Amino acid sequence: MPAADDEIEGLLRRLAPQVLGALVRRYGHFDTAEDAVQEALIAAARQWPDEGVPDSARGWLITVASRRLTDLLRAQAARQRREDTVARWVLPGDRLAPAADMAPADRDDTLILLFMCCHPALTPASQIALTLRAVGGLATAEIARAFLVPEATMTRRISRAKQQIKDSAVPFRVPAPAERPARLAAVLHVLYLVFTEGYTSTSGPSLHRSELAAEAIRLARVVRGLLPEDGEVAGLLALMLLTDARRAARTGPGGELIPMADQDRGRWNAAQIAEGVDLITGALARGPAGAYQLQAAIAALHDEAPAADATDWPQIVALYELLLQLSGNPVVRLNHAVAVAMVRGPHAGLDLLAGLRADQRMTADHRLPAVSAHLLEMAGDPAAAREAYLTAARRASNLPQQRYLNARAARLAGPQVIRPGDRVSGGEQSRAEGLPMADNIYSVSEIVGSSTEGIDDAVKGALSRASKTLRNLDWFEVSGIRGRINEDGGCYFQVTMKVGFRLEEPA
Repeated sequence: MPAADDEIEGLLRRLAPQVLGALVRRYGHFDTAEDAVQEALIAAARQWPDEGVPDSARGWLITVASRRLTDLLRAQAARQRREDTVARWVLPGDRLAPAADMAPADRDDTLILLFMCCHPALTPASQIALTLRAVGGLATAEIARAFLVPEATMTRRISRAKQQIKDSAVPFRVPAPAERPARLAAVLHVLYLVFTEGYTSTSGPSLHRSELAAEAIRLARVVRGLLPEDGEVAGLLALMLLTDARRAARTGPGGELIPMADQDRGRWNAAQIAEGVDLITGALARGPAGAYQLQAAIAALHDEAPAADATDWPQIVALYELLLQLSGNPVVRLNHAVAVAMVRGPHAGLDLLAGLRADQRMTADHRLPAVSAHLLEMAGDPAAAREAYLTAARRASNLPQQRYLNARAARLAGPQVIRPGDRVSGGEQSRAEGLPMADNIYSVSEIVGSSTEGIDDAVKGALSRASKTLRNLDWFEVSGIRGRINEDGGCYFQVTMKVGFRLEEPA
C-alpha cells in the first residue's frame, strides 16, 4: 500500500545512516559510498510513494546503493585497481561477504558511523559538520545555513574531514574497549554542541534554530537505543528534552527573549518534561553521575518547579558543586554563581564572578557581563548594572539577546526628558545637530537587524520603538535608510525618520 510522503521521508531519514554504515563497513570509500546512498534514497523517494514501501526497506536501500557503488567504483578506475582497492579496505573478517546485490544480515552500523564521524583526529567543527551530513542526513546547504557560512566553505570542511578519515585508515568497527570511553565522549559532545547551537544560536536574527535542536534530540535517541545502559547517554538525552521543553515560552510574539523567571510555564512541554525526568531518575539510580546527568538533574529541578520562586535553589547549588568537581568549564562556574546568589544573596554571587574575569575563555563572551548586570541589579546598583548590560549587548551576536540586554539597560537609565530636536533610539537620546524641529516633531534614528528582504520590517521596528517613547504618535516620514550586509547574511539597517504627535499630548 502506498505510504504518505512524510512517512516515507521520516523512514528514509532513519535508515540513511544505517545504509551508509553498512556500505562503509563492507567496501570503505566513505565519499563514494555516501554518493551511492544518496542516489538510493532518491530512487526510493521516487518509487515508494507509488509502489509502496518494500517489506525490507533497509535491505532494498542497501541493495540499490551497493549496486550503484559498484558502478561508481568501476567508473573511477580499471577493474583490477578497483578490486585491489576494495580488498584493502574490507576487514579480514568480512572478506566472505555476500554479493553486492544480496540483502546483508540485519545490522545497524549507525553507532560505528557516529564514532567515525567523531574521530579525535578531526576538529570539533568538522566533527559536527560530518555528523550532520552523514548521520543526520542534512544537505550541505542546510548545514551551511545553520552555521551561517557559505555553502562552498561547508563543502570544503566536509571534504577535508572525509579525506582525514580516509588518510587515517580508521577501521570501520566499534572502537576497542580502551578507546571507547573517549570516543563515546566525543560523540556525546558533538550532539551536545549541535543541540546548544539549535537552542540558542550564536548569531543571527532568531533566538533558536529548532531544526538543529530536533536533529540533536533524534540522534541522541538513536545512540540511546544502541547503548540503553549507558548513564551519560541517558543523561544527555534527558538534558536535551528538559531544556527543549521550555522553547515555546522563551520568546514573545515579536521574537523577543523572555527569561526563565518570566516565562509562562503552562507553555512548557509537559510530555518532554515527564520523559526527561523518567530518564534522569533511572540513570542516577544506576551508578555514579556524570556531567550530563548532573546537568539534567538541574534542568529537572527547574522544570518541576510550579513557579520561579518555588525553585529548589539549595539543591541546584549542591548539584553545581558536584558538577564543578567534574568540569572546569567556566560556564558551569557562571551558573553556579547565579545559583549561589539565589540562595545567599547577590553579593555572594558577585564574589564568585570576580574569579571568572581573568578566564580568557570568557573575555569575549556576553554571558559574564550579563550575569554580572543581573546580580548588580539585584544588589541595588542600577548604574553599574546598566553599564554591564550594555557591555553584554555589545558582545552578544544574537539579535534577540542584543535587544533584550539593551532593553534592560534602557530600563535602568531612569526617566528622561525628550526635547524637540532630540534623536531617539531604542529609549536612548542624543542631541541632533542642525535639525529644525517643531514642538511636536522628533527625529528618530535606529539601527536594527533584519533579513536582506526586511526593509519594511526595519521601518516598522523603528517606528514601534519610537511609539513606545512618544505617545499619541500622529504621523511619520522616512528620510533615509542605510543598510549593511554582514558575512552571516544578516542585514543591519539604519532607519532615520521624522515622527510627529498630536499637540494635545499632555506635558
